[in-house]
Amino acid sequence: MLPAYISHPDCLKHAMGEHHPECPERIGAVSDMLLIKGLLDFMQPCEAPLATEKQLAQAHSSLYIRSIAAQSPKQGTVQVDPDTSMNPHTYRAALRAAGAAVLATDLVLTEGAGTAFCNVRPPGHHAEYAAAGGFCFFNNVAVGIRHALTVHGLERVALVDFDVHHGNGSEDILRDDERVLMCSIFEDKLYPFCGNTPRGANMVNVALPARSGGEPMRQAVSEQWLPALERFRPQLIFISAGFDGHRDDDMGNLGLVEADYAWIAKQIVAVAARHSQGRIVSCLEGGYELSSLARSAAAHVKVLLGMDD
Repeated sequence: MLPAYISHPDCLKHAMGEHHPECPERIGAVSDMLLIKGLLDFMQPCEAPLATEKQLAQAHSSLYIRSIAAQSPKQGTVQVDPDTSMNPHTYRAALRAAGAAVLATDLVLTEGAGTAFCNVRPPGHHAEYAAAGGFCFFNNVAVGIRHALTVHGLERVALVDFDVHHGNGSEDILRDDERVLMCSIFEDKLYPFCGNTPRGANMVNVALPARSGGEPMRQAVSEQWLPALERFRPQLIFISAGFDGHRDDDMGNLGLVEADYAWIAKQIVAVAARHSQGRIVSCLEGGYELSSLARSAAAHVKVLLGMDD
């Protein structure tokens, strides 16, 4: 099977206001760039299914899952936190986004897809075990990781998160799960204002100062992420792929560029080749300036497809 490209039209229907940065246009910006670059010609398009409550319950409390369903409005919007709201289509979009991670896991582990990229929204890495926030409702990568561990019986799964914001939700859910190694790079003193002190022994968190640029990021990956990943020997690697650290994106101030995102992807692909039979599931997280998001995501996917040479 070709590498999988997973998305769904329902992800376009979730909207949090005319000027909200986490907008439906993000999906089209990424897909259009992948099409223009010819990358979709080398991928198998798949529609994201709806995640089931049982699948979500691997990463969230049943009470929380039902509370999100109960808050779904029939019309208008419901505010979940100061930056995060639901319209009548949000709940279904969130189920699709989590379902994409589950399907990607199945395709990579049992159908020979090798790699999968989930172009979905809402994002997920700020969603905690029992709390929404930061534009996130269900933690897509955590649902996928727990699916790989419980349904497919893997013993070691890694999560790498290079979003400009720390994945506090993923850390909350996965901390002290010895079957999981989480590596996170993020901008210091930025929402969610945590991560500097890891909450579990299985966390490798690196806070980078604002305006640090690509070189300190590459040094942190080389000196802290890669040795930990080599020791852990993951059987599958998940990526929380956030591109809001780009210098053109005003949601952060790390000053990264497309070449930096391609470089990170190359390091992950190399680790996956050594330990994971090349198996990678990448899920879109942040990235809000549409042009830089599209260019960075295309650079990322190009490496996952092995077309970067």
